[in-house]
Amino acid sequence: MAKRDYYEVLGVPRGASQDEIRSSYRRLARQHHPDMNKENPKAAEEKFKELSEAYEVLADAAKRQRYDTMGFTGVESEFGPQGFTWQNFTHMSDLEDLLGSSGFFQQFFGSAFDQGLFGQVGRVGGSRGPLRGSDIEVAVRLPLSAAVTGASPTIDVPQSGACPDCQGTGAKGGTAIETCPQCEGRGQVRRTSTRGYTQMITISDCPMCHGTGKRILQKCPTCSGRGVLRRVQHLQVSVPPGVEDGGVLRLPRQGESAGPAVPPGDLFVQVLLEPSDRFRREGQTAYSEAQVPLATALFGGELRVPTITGEAVLKVPAGTQPESQFRLRGEGFPRLRASARGDLIVTVHIEVPTNLSARQKELLREAFGTSATAPRARSGIFGRR
Repeated sequence: MAKRDYYEVLGVPRGASQDEIRSSYRRLARQHHPDMNKENPKAAEEKFKELSEAYEVLADAAKRQRYDTMGFTGVESEFGPQGFTWQNFTHMSDLEDLLGSSGFFQQFFGSAFDQGLFGQVGRVGGSRGPLRGSDIEVAVRLPLSAAVTGASPTIDVPQSGACPDCQGTGAKGGTAIETCPQCEGRGQVRRTSTRGYTQMITISDCPMCHGTGKRILQKCPTCSGRGVLRRVQHLQVSVPPGVEDGGVLRLPRQGESAGPAVPPGDLFVQVLLEPSDRFRREGQTAYSEAQVPLATALFGGELRVPTITGEAVLKVPAGTQPESQFRLRGEGFPRLRASARGDLIVTVHIEVPTNLSARQKELLREAFGTSATAPRARSGIFGRR
């Protein structure tokens, strides 16, 4: 069966915000989870998996950008030859948040993610990836020429970093720490529950130490025990040639830090290209306009015209008509991460002189066979001759 458009699967428009995408997925996930559809769990499982695949792509700014640009082929490499599997799903925390942390998540979703399929009772928590900090989204404005030459702007990113006084531990001096007494340093707690003849064992992060295995005895006064401080980091971003207006770049592990021993999130940089009063962009093709003197249009010649990165010589043949278009090959925009460039299309406008002398007017009349007396207008093509 052919895949459906991811936006259609989640029931959101292509311009939907991340909050709209997440809200729709949460609603549909609750509706179609197999444990909520006992009459036909197999069909619900397929529907739930389709929803989760769409959410995996659209909830990630970089994957969404590739999907919007290239369709399914842009994200095939994320899933491997077998297509989307539960091992590819990186948003389990959104499902846990959906049903809370009171144990309801473990009861209804615990079996879904242990071995990548529904219906088997197993452990949860151990198969989850490590916690990570939040992602950061910023925007940078660049001239249109950056789409040809690329750019390396330096941006200011407000983010959280490890506290220098406690080395990110949250404990005073970095040493006021003990082994967590509740989990005995394991960072996880085990719970056993029984449903009918089935015994379910769930493993989750320790609520006392939040999975770290350590407990702070005395909080660091600098960061109040959080282990992180707010700061502004200056980062140089490499913007590749061919970038589109609104394109998003991903910088792994440059986002927010969530505390000690927790990897930071990612930084997503949206590139906004300033509009130009000289050039218009359509894909790889650039468009511009140029004024051509009447004499050059009549007798031919060369004209220097601006390009995106400089100037080029435009050869104007004799007898050039107003609004003619000329193509300058290789003076347009490149594809992303490719060297070949498109073309520049120049539309020419003929400059008609307005301050001719009497002698110039006389010569023009002689050259074009005109007289001072205006010629009689001819009838239309359907009138008398």
